[in-house]
Amino acid sequence: MENFQAVQYLESLLGKTLRIHTTDTRLFVGTFKCTDNDRNIILATTHEYRYPTSATLPTSTNNADSDSANPSKEEDREPAASGVVKANMTSRYIGLVVVPGQYITKIELEEFRPLQAGTRQEPVG
Repeated sequence: MENFQAVQYLESLLGKTLRIHTTDTRLFVGTFKCTDNDRNIILATTHEYRYPTSATLPTSTNNADSDSANPSKEEDREPAASGVVKANMTSRYIGLVVVPGQYITKIELEEFRPLQAGTRQEPVG
């Protein structure tokens, strides 16, 4: 990508909602304000999300009765049976934040589907 194309792309992201993942597993969701040559990113109206500690996550055991209780509800099954572990992330509002570029592992653009009559707006991706 040429330099001017990269600048145009970054400018197109200004004011949009980004999800930034960091090396310490935190997730920052906020409005993109600016960046610099060191890949530091400034977000406004930001929420920080943290995964729960391992002590609060459900443990996986090989219990044959776990699927027989209610096989239609996947979220009630043992993690090993369903392959999915659901964990509520803790969050807090932090407002304006600088996320150092050296700690960023992934950046996602939060896009929304166009509104249709009688439906609610849901994020894509």
